[in-house]
Amino acid sequence: MSQNINFLRPAFGTWSRADGAAQSPAKSRTRLRTALSWAWLEGWLALLAVVCGVVILSQPGDTTDATAGKARPGFANDFHLADQGEVMIAAYTGAPYTYPSYVDVKTPGVHDFTAKDVEWIGEPFDNPIYYGVRIARWGKSTRTGWMLDFTHSKAIAESTQTLNLEGTLDGAPAPDGKAIRDVFDKLEASHGHNMLTLNALLRLPSWGMRVHPYVGLGAGVSLPHSEVDFKGNDKRTYEYQYTGPAAQGLFGLEFRFARTSYFLEYKFSFAPYDIPLSERNGSLLIFDLWNQARDWWQGTPPPGGRLKTDFASHQVIGGLGVRIVPTPVATP
Repeated sequence: MSQNINFLRPAFGTWSRADGAAQSPAKSRTRLRTALSWAWLEGWLALLAVVCGVVILSQPGDTTDATAGKARPGFANDFHLADQGEVMIAAYTGAPYTYPSYVDVKTPGVHDFTAKDVEWIGEPFDNPIYYGVRIARWGKSTRTGWMLDFTHSKAIAESTQTLNLEGTLDGAPAPDGKAIRDVFDKLEASHGHNMLTLNALLRLPSWGMRVHPYVGLGAGVSLPHSEVDFKGNDKRTYEYQYTGPAAQGLFGLEFRFARTSYFLEYKFSFAPYDIPLSERNGSLLIFDLWNQARDWWQGTPPPGGRLKTDFASHQVIGGLGVRIVPTPVATP
């Protein structure tokens, strides 16, 4: 688990050191990239607030409870939703912010160090973009459902940031003041900080005819494309891997139309990574996972050792879904 994630610390940190000395241009650029990541999130949240306000204000004030015949302001269509099951297939994009975290590297006879407060950037709209796909199933005559959710995010350690190192690097005490690029040619999951989760869903009381809030909680696996390349090493780890469990909680608003739904959603995810440094150039996900499983079964240790870190992320997403309602079976 994370040694240094502080969920209460400000996202931007400070722009100058406590002793009054100015930070290096590289550190300032890293802080700027972090600020821009938060700007994306704030933009999505502003859009969420505006859309919710417009839709809610456009709804009639009173509706009728179809079961009890009583007026229930702001709870339109609840019983219509509960009376039928449905499936929704959807895709989405969004913006993440990933908290700084430790990076722990153990390569027998070579490295045994911890880098503290490594900052990660998401670059959600640079190729490959942030995206996700999901399938949700709501039960008949119930507010509960389930969802299989795949998220392709990114976590990239910018090469110019300065590392706070403890332990040994290349068999010697790790020096202070080294940049990421002095230790790693690449440290990222940019072809996927990928998470596949199975989620339980619960509909909340509706906000008018079209706005339907929901919450969810899920767990699953992390399947990132790990990219770890040490400076001066002619071998790199560049493959899809299983790196451990993943969990997420979410709150969303579904805007329902005839057969489609738009949705805006906030997610918080947590994924502890345990990366085997296989020093392989991988290919497709299925083959890379097969190679990893074979190594585990045969008890073959990864030649480059192991790298551990935690990714805790805020994510704001927006997407479009198509709803499929089962056709009732005619009674003879």
